[in-house]
Amino acid sequence: MKNIAILCSGGDVSGMNPALKHFVEYSLHKGLCPYFIYDGLEGLIDNKIYKASHKHVTGIINRGGTTIGSTRSKRFMDKKFREVAKKNLDALNIDMLIVLGGDGSFRGMDVFYKEHSVKFCGIPSTIDNDINGTEYSLGVDTALNVIKGSIDNIRDTASSFSRAFVIETMGRECGYLALVSALTCGAELCLIPEVAYDLREYEKKFKKQVQSGRKYFIAVVSEGIKESSAEIASWFEEKVGVESRVTVLGHTQRGGNPTTYDRLMAYKFITYAIDGLLDDKNSSVICYTKRGFEYKSIDEVTGAKYQLDGELLKFLERF
Repeated sequence: MKNIAILCSGGDVSGMNPALKHFVEYSLHKGLCPYFIYDGLEGLIDNKIYKASHKHVTGIINRGGTTIGSTRSKRFMDKKFREVAKKNLDALNIDMLIVLGGDGSFRGMDVFYKEHSVKFCGIPSTIDNDINGTEYSLGVDTALNVIKGSIDNIRDTASSFSRAFVIETMGRECGYLALVSALTCGAELCLIPEVAYDLREYEKKFKKQVQSGRKYFIAVVSEGIKESSAEIASWFEEKVGVESRVTVLGHTQRGGNPTTYDRLMAYKFITYAIDGLLDDKNSSVICYTKRGFEYKSIDEVTGAKYQLDGELLKFLERF
């Protein structure tokens, strides 16, 4: 029986637990012995590697986050700690890894593979959806639904008090969450790092709307824009003449009950990852594109910066 292990690296996302559940079930189905590596790459160095069975994944499919923990590891960047990690895997005869994480984790694993021939398959897992080569990362759908619920609730207060609400989403320098949320929640303003904007143009338009009877505004902004959310709120009050409030959604976007779609995608990602490793795809990332699932090299994934879909950017013109 061959041994295979899985770990989570970087930020947690809802969808990791469904992935862990299917990892155990599908590994056993394929005649593999599954192991969990707790606390990510740090756990790989500290030898927190334990055999997994059905009892470890019972009742976790509906839980956000990850039951095996996740970390960001600076030590793994040091060759001597990668050598420790390899010895830990060798002691358990593990030569196949699945990594739920982002492009930084994948780059580290690629170095590990080149040094020690430990086969791995990466599964894009970040709510920011900013990994080049894939149109979808695990956890994105749950995050979007959390944001949708928050905006829908805030709209009730915005309309009751005739206020502008500036709602800040996560995403670092990627505006995916903000743009999709603005489009699907009917926001009046959407500001993202990828597109230049001039608030003076919005000032004229919004003043006309207020004169025509508009009582409130919903503005969705990405955390990576040039102004702070507080500055956008001040602009609403000083230039548009509407009382304003700020809501920073923060880490609420990472948690929550995984949506049906994220659970399904977790199932598919894991299936393709295990099948790929058994088919000698030894250093790849399983990506979801318009053509379906594809195995891509680390260079393909990390060699260029993620770009927002052109069709989505066209929709931004309505703002």
